[in-house]
Amino acid sequence: MKFGPVPTEEAEGAILAHSQPLALGKLPKGQRLEAEDITRLLDDGIASVIACRLEPGDLTEDEAAERLSAAIDLEGISRSPASTGRVNFYATENGLFLAEKGLVDRFNSVDPAITLACLADRRDVRTGDLVATIKIIPLAVAGSSVEAAAAILREGTAFQVADYQSRQVHLIATQLPSLKPSVMDKTARVLDARLASSQSRIVSENRVPHRAEAVAEAISAALAQPKAENGQPPLVIIFGASAVADAEDVIPSAIRLAGGVVDQVGLPVDPGNLLVLGRVGDVEVIGAPGCARSPKENGFDWVLNRILAGHPPERAEMTGWGVGGLLMEIPSRPLPRLTATADSDPAALGLVVLAAGRASRMGKGGHHKLLAEFEGEPLVRRSVRQALEAKVGPITVVTGHRSAEIADALAGLPVKLVDNPDYASGMASSLKTGLAAIEDKKLPGMMVLLADMPNVSAADIAALASAYAKSGGKAVVRAVSDGQRGNPVILPAATFEALKALEGDIGARPVIESAGLAVIDVEIGPAARLDVDTPEAILSAGGILKG
Repeated sequence: MKFGPVPTEEAEGAILAHSQPLALGKLPKGQRLEAEDITRLLDDGIASVIACRLEPGDLTEDEAAERLSAAIDLEGISRSPASTGRVNFYATENGLFLAEKGLVDRFNSVDPAITLACLADRRDVRTGDLVATIKIIPLAVAGSSVEAAAAILREGTAFQVADYQSRQVHLIATQLPSLKPSVMDKTARVLDARLASSQSRIVSENRVPHRAEAVAEAISAALAQPKAENGQPPLVIIFGASAVADAEDVIPSAIRLAGGVVDQVGLPVDPGNLLVLGRVGDVEVIGAPGCARSPKENGFDWVLNRILAGHPPERAEMTGWGVGGLLMEIPSRPLPRLTATADSDPAALGLVVLAAGRASRMGKGGHHKLLAEFEGEPLVRRSVRQALEAKVGPITVVTGHRSAEIADALAGLPVKLVDNPDYASGMASSLKTGLAAIEDKKLPGMMVLLADMPNVSAADIAALASAYAKSGGKAVVRAVSDGQRGNPVILPAATFEALKALEGDIGARPVIESAGLAVIDVEIGPAARLDVDTPEAILSAGGILKG
């Protein structure tokens, strides 16, 4: 490939390296120039362009990405079509992401123009999660390099998702006078939520005295119950009323008394140090650490997920978890299980309408854009009414600038008004104010609407919510117009912690781009990009200045 300036008259067939503005429209980056493009460039007086010219054997970025992605074994994953030299891979099931680092490293060493990035090995993923991406850096690459990289991929499995298998789980909890029954009730609920992703379930719960003999009898009783129809062995999980202090303590001793062996006592993972792992025959027995009573990630999750995916950890693996095993100081990590319950809807939504801005582009006339009237109705009321008519979830309106007038305009509507005293700092503070209301309602998803978008209809809002429901509440959903991103946008619970870190006058875009979640674009037409920030825009959109 030859890259650099090319005289326009000689550029037919070359690939444009940068978008080129023209008097009428523009030519996009990556366009292969044809005769009519050359004519348009010359008519605009453009004597040369920066482009790449293919040499024999070269492949375009999309051709290369497609050829490489075709060499990936799609086990538990799906792939997107190539676009701008990128192919994304998504989990098709809930499961454990597995990556072969050595193979991926060899692939990435072939040519710096060819890259593969993926999640860390043995990461818990959900259906629809983005797990890997192949990206071709330049606009074209040598076919020989592509073939060499593809050959490496064909040698083994670079990455896959091992789907979780449904298990029958027997829960044993030991009792001491110091442990309240309500704690054990919560423990069962949290464990049930952890098991939901694999469709496993607790089939028995036995609360026994905190003695090795009593626990051993409970283990034997659990193993005597009928086996699952799917042929998977059961799983025994023990929560001790007191933490394990020694390899001869109650839980490890009970495993041995039941005829089993103890593989590990203790993990180099914090929280999760005080875990016990053993087995009786082909049945794994986990002595859960106390931190597993909380939904927050801990070493128990690492062990449980591997077992559910059919990859139970061996001692050598567990002793190697120290690097990366300090989890307690990672507050930004998404906690999708926090609101999960057995009967909750993972696609349930709350709607947040942002109506707090200062309307700084309205000039010195004193008009507030949200009080402008469209068809005899204040814009803010029109926007909120459309959200109500969509009937997809409870609505919170975040106010700030001239909040009393905004509240008057919304009088009588069944919505919650929340004032943002820090609205002058920018949109991030309003997003976080709305998010707090969503979390108060324990809702796992938030649709963000801008109050200054007059043409977003109830049907548009319902279409976005429908796409979100089809994703199982695991994807970002975004309104687009002719492929260009716009608003509204739906953000799942996995983004909430990152949203809380936003500062200043920025929206959710950086969170969406860094979240590693699938993004579903829903075409709603020009309404997705029409906001009215100026008097001229209001009048052009059919509004009347008021207030």
